[in-house]
Amino acid sequence: MSDNNLINLLRRRLPAHCLLFHPEDLRPYECDALSAYRRLPLVVVIPETLDQVRATLQSCSELRVPVVARGAGTGLSGGALPLTDGVLLSLARFNRILDIDVDNRTARVEPGVTNLSISKVAEPFGLYYAPDPSSQIACSIGGNVAENAGGVHCLKYGLTVHNIQKLEILTIEGEPLTIGSEALDSPGYDLLALLTGSEGLLGVITEVTVRLLAKPETAQVVLAAFDSVESAAAAVTAVIAAGIIPAGLELLDNPAIRAVEKFVHTGYPEEAAAILLCELDGTREEVAAQIERTRTVFAQAGASDLRVSRNEAERQRFWAGRKAAFPAMGRLSPDYYCMDGTIPRRHLAKVLAEIGVLSAAYGLPVCNVFHAGDGNLHPLILYDANQPGELERTEELGGRILELCVAVGGTITGEHGVGLEKINQMCVQFNGDELAQFHAVKQAFDPHGLLNPGKAIPTLQRCAEFGALHVHHGHLPHPELERF
Repeated sequence: MSDNNLINLLRRRLPAHCLLFHPEDLRPYECDALSAYRRLPLVVVIPETLDQVRATLQSCSELRVPVVARGAGTGLSGGALPLTDGVLLSLARFNRILDIDVDNRTARVEPGVTNLSISKVAEPFGLYYAPDPSSQIACSIGGNVAENAGGVHCLKYGLTVHNIQKLEILTIEGEPLTIGSEALDSPGYDLLALLTGSEGLLGVITEVTVRLLAKPETAQVVLAAFDSVESAAAAVTAVIAAGIIPAGLELLDNPAIRAVEKFVHTGYPEEAAAILLCELDGTREEVAAQIERTRTVFAQAGASDLRVSRNEAERQRFWAGRKAAFPAMGRLSPDYYCMDGTIPRRHLAKVLAEIGVLSAAYGLPVCNVFHAGDGNLHPLILYDANQPGELERTEELGGRILELCVAVGGTITGEHGVGLEKINQMCVQFNGDELAQFHAVKQAFDPHGLLNPGKAIPTLQRCAEFGALHVHHGHLPHPELERF
């Protein structure tokens, strides 16, 4: 297949304004939020209708051209990194909220709708959409489904997979499939869970039916400061052990606290080694009772300072600091590398201490800002990409942190997905037989391996080269990705 064959076919089937070919037009699509990896696609397609998406996929299927679907580009694992011989399919123009069903508490939306806009449209009905990634003002719901995104409130209300009911997708051949149903359950295999978090490897999402929740009567945040990260981590375990399930329970260590304070001036105690933000929601009576219990637990765990939000504005200010933590890192370092791993809560103190040891060994500072309640870590490795070899050392440190998560019974991702960033660590997480089953599922949906090839699931050959298992079968990866 020549490049001209593809471009000519797309030109016949799609309007000219939906196609981008020139390097200056392709540049905005060269990476997602993992900007360390950049590459220009052969062509960017920005369809406006479902028929145009179908025509794009059918064209790629006929000519055996790889396709990378992209939402808002806020992903942090390189999942939307394009291929130089492939199509970058942007769903940005699919940005309509199609229906709000108040009685059944659902919303039908297109994949390019931003996360936060769903809650804004549902607000007049006393409803909202629970998953709230820090990038919710920009990230799209299609990307949330592809990565199984979470957010600060996923401890109580679950990840994306727990908050959707139905997907409409197109296969690589352009065939429409409905996954899930309007009902709370449907017979057969749970393909809805399979598609959620599948990172664009199995199909292209064209519509999502999400579940909406009733807004709680009230919510308040307890801010607890601690003199050590270890005592803060122990307090997390103590809260859950006490039978309290917060709406959100987040931890920031001292470097993160200081960076946030300089950035958004939230009023966090800058001398604390770590702070916890613990939100309780429900009826006023429930929240009042839970706050007293939470204050007691934190005090017994060694909290040196306890504050409770006095009104909605103060609650929002407490959360504004947490949500601004990642961009605040720009005040500390030219670049940062955001990791994403999940561990059992009981190992928080142990793993955070070991991350400190690894940080010192590699000579790279690490800030910790994460969803402590569900053990979803987000170590932020600070580095300077302009220093020769520093990115490579950062990636190696990140890999060690992820392998540490696996060693204590955790996993290499909680909500960012695997993409390209963690593909070697998949070899540590899973054995050869398990990976072979993943490839079998991929083969069933995408026989020629055209959807987002080389991402999320490593070949057994790659794992053997990484030193993690013995190769006995498996497909060769896309050659362009094997070098990473």
